[in-house]
Amino acid sequence: MSTMQIDRLLDTMIKLGANDLHLTVGRPPTLRLHGSLRNLQTKVLDSESMVGLMKSITPEQKQQELAEEGGTDFGFAYGEAARFRVSVFRQRNDLAMVLRLIPNKLLTFDQIGLPDVCKDLIRRPRGLFLVTGPTGSGKTTSLATMIDYVNANLERHIVTMEDPIEYYHYHKKSIVNQREVGSDVPTFAEALRRALRQDPDCILVGEMRDLETIEAAVRAAETGHLVFGTLHTTGAAKTIDRVVDAFPVTQQNQIRVQLSTALICVLSQVLLGRVDTKGMVAGYEFLLVTPAIANLIRDGKSFRIDSAIQTGKKFGMQLLDDHLWSLYTRGMIAADEMIDKGKNPQDLTAKVHQLGHTVGRPELDEEDVKAE
Repeated sequence: MSTMQIDRLLDTMIKLGANDLHLTVGRPPTLRLHGSLRNLQTKVLDSESMVGLMKSITPEQKQQELAEEGGTDFGFAYGEAARFRVSVFRQRNDLAMVLRLIPNKLLTFDQIGLPDVCKDLIRRPRGLFLVTGPTGSGKTTSLATMIDYVNANLERHIVTMEDPIEYYHYHKKSIVNQREVGSDVPTFAEALRRALRQDPDCILVGEMRDLETIEAAVRAAETGHLVFGTLHTTGAAKTIDRVVDAFPVTQQNQIRVQLSTALICVLSQVLLGRVDTKGMVAGYEFLLVTPAIANLIRDGKSFRIDSAIQTGKKFGMQLLDDHLWSLYTRGMIAADEMIDKGKNPQDLTAKVHQLGHTVGRPELDEEDVKAE
């Protein structure tokens, strides 16, 4: 398999608008399209063709990392058409690769349905803006949209630290410097420490994955910078617990106090397959830190945050399940998809039944159980 082959696969991906391309030995190349896996009508990949595909796109330095560590990640531009984020790894002594398509076109707030209040919040001079959700929930896209909005409308110095860089930003009204962890700077924590000397207005921390990075991000937000950060949590209350729990018990009170003043909001999102049209739609939970919520954070009462969100609708706040329910009742998503991605599946199931609808095909499940 030559580079010609990988080009054909990438072209197919772009043409169909697939999110990911999975390449693994013993199976034909497979696309993730609107949430489902679809085999391409080509031959099954063998060990030799996998090595050829890997070598055709993986930089030397990354091939070395693959040999030493058993895996590597990198981003690459495919002409003008698109960028890809690639993960290459060993499995059962063979290679496997996953390529994620990163569209070149940045979307607008309206196109991805971000809460409007976000536009006002990202004009703020300081604070921590957290975007959370599981892998593949569109966090990167939401952040790229917000960074692009700042870049186009405000005069700011924006420093991003990403692993790897996904969307490329070009200087508009702002200056945008993007640092890739692993090639431009060794770690997120190091990038953050350096960033504070680079006269930034906005800082994007691609992943707050360890104590050192979380600490540095909170400190940067306190000292007069707008910091965007991501975590792999679902829901606002869980996000706050996750940040606090990253600290040793002796520091948890202090971090609660810091968070209560530094945190602006938490935008938690999931991505759902649509049933009314092709494609995906995002479901959001949105927490805006009001004085009342700041008190809950400071006092360690995160279990009361959900009901505070419910009463904070006038500020644009919403619970994830409420948003999913509205997408379902508008006929945009299926009941089982809503229940899979929701925070309280039992409550959502009960609400569906109250409408006289069913979820999936329960009668089949009963037969399966009897068969066992």
